[in-house]
Amino acid sequence: MRYRLRALGPVALVLCLWQLAMMTGTSPTGHSASPVQVVMAFAELCGTGMPPGYRLHWHVLYSLWRVSAGVLLAVALGGALGLALGASRRLHATLMPLVDFVRPIPPLAWIPVAIVWFGIGFGSAAFLIFLGAFFPVLLGTCSGVLGVDSGLVEAVRAMGGGRSDIWLKVLLPGAMPSILTGVRLGMGIGWMTLVAAEFTGVRQGYGLGYMIMSARDLQRFDMVVAGMAAIGFTGLSMEWTLGRVYRRLLRWQ
Repeated sequence: MRYRLRALGPVALVLCLWQLAMMTGTSPTGHSASPVQVVMAFAELCGTGMPPGYRLHWHVLYSLWRVSAGVLLAVALGGALGLALGASRRLHATLMPLVDFVRPIPPLAWIPVAIVWFGIGFGSAAFLIFLGAFFPVLLGTCSGVLGVDSGLVEAVRAMGGGRSDIWLKVLLPGAMPSILTGVRLGMGIGWMTLVAAEFTGVRQGYGLGYMIMSARDLQRFDMVVAGMAAIGFTGLSMEWTLGRVYRRLLRWQ
């Protein structure tokens, strides 16, 4: 709690400087909004919504739904492939060139392909989020397995342990910090990818990215910033939640 209170200091300082810049005319008032205006816009988003009738909490829930689906799929497939690549040198040498070829392609470059394959809606958004989160999870898992001391594996074998003992008692616990770091990075990239994916359109009319674009079309810059703040708050809440989960999983360290 004390750490969180200390963390509010820089936030309060930035807000004060921001408000002061708006009051003194340092910031161009025609293309910006003060913290007070953003708070009022946030309240309007909760009450009236953007577009009208589409309130903020539904935008958040739909975006969380898309992010969760894409990231969970990335964790399942990227984690499994990462474990396989880390455990097999032959498989690593065979597949890593392909991984290194596809990995630099930004998820946003896949938007036309996603729309053709899945149409506009949940499928294309989840696919783009999956692409953004897949490679951090894959590489984090693979590097975690490769980083485990081989002497520990040999020690388990010398004591009569089988393949399951090696995985459950050595490889998975040793790789867990890198795996969780990959999941955290994948979650952040998934959020950035989601907003861009929602810019292309959503069928249900809900999503934080879609909300921001609607506010931009109506020249409501205060709502644009409020939408950005909503993404930040949602991401921060998820980060705190993941941090608590990580501390429980890694309490043996």
